[in-house]
Amino acid sequence: MSLLIENLSKKYKNGTTALDGINLSIQPGLFGLLGPNGAGKSTLMRTLATLQSPDTGTITMGDIDVLTQAMAVRRKLGYLPQDFGVYPGVSAEELLNYFALLKGLTDPKQRRKCVHHLLNLVNLYEERKKAVSQFSGGMRQRFGVAQALISDPYLLIVDEPTAGLDPMERSRLNALLNEISQDRLVILSTHIVSDVWDLCPDMAILNKGKVAFKGAPSAAVTALKNKVWESEVKSGSSPIEYQGLLLSNRLRQGRTVMRVYNEQCPGDSFLGVEPDLQDAYFKALKEA
Repeated sequence: MSLLIENLSKKYKNGTTALDGINLSIQPGLFGLLGPNGAGKSTLMRTLATLQSPDTGTITMGDIDVLTQAMAVRRKLGYLPQDFGVYPGVSAEELLNYFALLKGLTDPKQRRKCVHHLLNLVNLYEERKKAVSQFSGGMRQRFGVAQALISDPYLLIVDEPTAGLDPMERSRLNALLNEISQDRLVILSTHIVSDVWDLCPDMAILNKGKVAFKGAPSAAVTALKNKVWESEVKSGSSPIEYQGLLLSNRLRQGRTVMRVYNEQCPGDSFLGVEPDLQDAYFKALKEA
């Protein structure tokens, strides 16, 4: 069951255009939504989660009209927002039990079984008696995934789940997202390019409310083959002259390296390099 977004637009009262004619077809599995802060990612996520309405456009999931059948969508939806609060002093087991009750699991035995299954799934069962408010950032995000999975949703939306996590917790959370995406549609909204490369067979780059790229991450990188060049920028030297599109100035072991997109070598000091998804990401943003 795919998710189809057509001509979706949203303009806020302060004049900000958050979404500007978005068209996306999203298939089951992990889908990456990549973009800088302010690109419209969170607005799109909230709209898909039926938390706000667009000005124009349609969204359908199979035979469900997402914009007019909110309750039908919510029965198939799990949502992990970028930030979520928790009750101080309440254990993971108690809080998840409470969320399960709110979602309609009224039978105590079934609810207990569901809670323990989810805590095991996100590797928090041994921590179930600890207060969620005392969890590390990564543990709290894994708890967030558990609450989003209570009703076994088909559509799971996760908004910036790895922001601020250390590398080990990021790896754990990404492995969890990969596991649970096998039989559902998971939309991963992020500005971390490597998460999309590691996890998502399909993606879109959003910028200024518009789709700047849609396709496989590997296709975005392949399109840049033999067209990305780099040159070290030496401190105190004259600016490097070049032809083409400046993709980025990266720091590599304390040295600044300029990366440029061009069909041919852009200057005498440049060498050809293998492109990566970050190159494709910056190219899409600068050409949008």
